[in-house]
Amino acid sequence: MLMTVAEVASYLRVTERTVYRLLKKDGIPAVKVGRQWRFERDSIDAWLERSLVRSRMRILVIEDNEIIAALFRETLEEQGHSVMAAKSSSQGLKLVKGQDFDLVFLDLRMPGMDGAELFRQIKTVKPDLAVTITTGYPDSEMMVRALAQGPFGVMSKPFAESDIVDAVSNFLRFTPNGR
Repeated sequence: MLMTVAEVASYLRVTERTVYRLLKKDGIPAVKVGRQWRFERDSIDAWLERSLVRSRMRILVIEDNEIIAALFRETLEEQGHSVMAAKSSSQGLKLVKGQDFDLVFLDLRMPGMDGAELFRQIKTVKPDLAVTITTGYPDSEMMVRALAQGPFGVMSKPFAESDIVDAVSNFLRFTPNGR
């Protein structure tokens, strides 16, 4: 069954403009029939599956609150990502030094070494590692110190599962080749 641009947009839950953008990037399988683009549902499904495999990430969550860490783990694993959690800054830094991650979620307020100092050390060890800081204190002195270390994402507490999924989706959207 062939679908139109409007039907594919509805099927993918995106705008028609996004479908045209995907066509420009040669990302979405389509054929041109006359002057109109047409899409085969099976090809779209296969393309989506390949895209999901490519977008599975290795994510580290550094969070001392077990409930929040569990929320991250359950939400991200449900999305197909590999998730590790660290309960302390020192454990998180050890994991960053010893393994490769695509993205780190880092609590700003941690016992012992605070998140701003941990962020500085992460950037020293792996300067290109993407970090999103989670905080209930966006206007704090710790946030100012973190900002001095370079760019990062921010998630203000409290947040929901959808905010976690959105943060990862935004990372994937703005990262070359899905990473």
